[in-house]
Amino acid sequence: MKLIHLSDLHLGKRVNEFSMLEDQEYILERILGIVREEKPDGVIIAGDVYDKPVPPAEAVQLFDRFLTNLADGSAPVFIISGNHDSPERLSFGCRLMRDKGVHIAPVYDGTVEYVTLINGGTEARIYLLPFLKPAHVRRYFPETEIDSYEKALETVVGNMELEPGVCNVLVAHQFITGAGRSDSEEVSVGGLDNIDSSVFKDFDYVALGHIHRPQQAGGENMRYCGSPLKYSFSEAAHEKSVTVAEIEGKGKINISTRQLIPLHDMRELRGSYEELTDRRNYKDTAVDDYLHITLTDEEEILDAIGKLRSVYPNIMKLDYDNMRTRKMQSVSGPGDEGRTDKSPAGFFEELYELQNNQEMGAEQKEYLQRLIEDIWEDGR
Repeated sequence: MKLIHLSDLHLGKRVNEFSMLEDQEYILERILGIVREEKPDGVIIAGDVYDKPVPPAEAVQLFDRFLTNLADGSAPVFIISGNHDSPERLSFGCRLMRDKGVHIAPVYDGTVEYVTLINGGTEARIYLLPFLKPAHVRRYFPETEIDSYEKALETVVGNMELEPGVCNVLVAHQFITGAGRSDSEEVSVGGLDNIDSSVFKDFDYVALGHIHRPQQAGGENMRYCGSPLKYSFSEAAHEKSVTVAEIEGKGKINISTRQLIPLHDMRELRGSYEELTDRRNYKDTAVDDYLHITLTDEEEILDAIGKLRSVYPNIMKLDYDNMRTRKMQSVSGPGDEGRTDKSPAGFFEELYELQNNQEMGAEQKEYLQRLIEDIWEDGR
């Protein structure tokens, strides 16, 4: 039995004020191609379908097209809500969709729904567990002291009746202790959302969402498939993929991946303005990738981002790494209070040196002098 495992689509997301919808549409088409090639027995989407509880209309339309194309295939689809989703909105019409083979986890009501899959001699139960906080669980188990995420999930799993003779697959969207996070994920202060992997030890495969880097979590049978796109520069070195889980029998799971190549990669570049704008250095590179550029020039470049975008149109972030940024000094003010022995230009040069850990250049001094003279003339 073969399962395609996806999560964290975050449809409608904006990264550094750039809409990712075009990139998301592109990558969903690549995923549909993989599904057609792999011919799985089921497709799992482990939460965070959308980036916001109330997603933009374009994101809903994109998911509608994607889901319709998935449902047109022969494999059923299994979906849960993540911490970014509204479980009520995502599960709207879930009972009507079952006849189309689309199984969406309903709002948690104290029980966890499952769907039975049979392929040849392999039988599996797919349990759909939406993202839960302790408050979601307490109302259904008032006699149990639930003071943490881990206790909440222990309670939920402890009240699920697993069938020992079949392969039990859990679809969940939680943070397993020890998993490597990225900047684009929501982080609970102090790791309050941590759950030990032993909570899910009785399942043959745990298809996890929430963490954006593909990785195992607590065991070979527990896996984060990761997001299909990079959503922060902390993910620049990640290789995104689709997880393919093949169940050969009770306790026998083989994991493989299919790489996802994005429309625009997310990369970091570093160098001086002259180096980065030298055609010999950027020729035959993907200049339209999403970029974080770090300039090493000691002097700031006037309208650097505007000039750089003539070469690299999709710069998301620009900063400097030089003497000034490496050794920031607190500035109390140039000169002693009441001093009158320095010209306005002299005070400004002193302030500049305090802020930038270097003297003004000749061209800067000349520009400053002209500026002061123009201001002085206008003030007369």
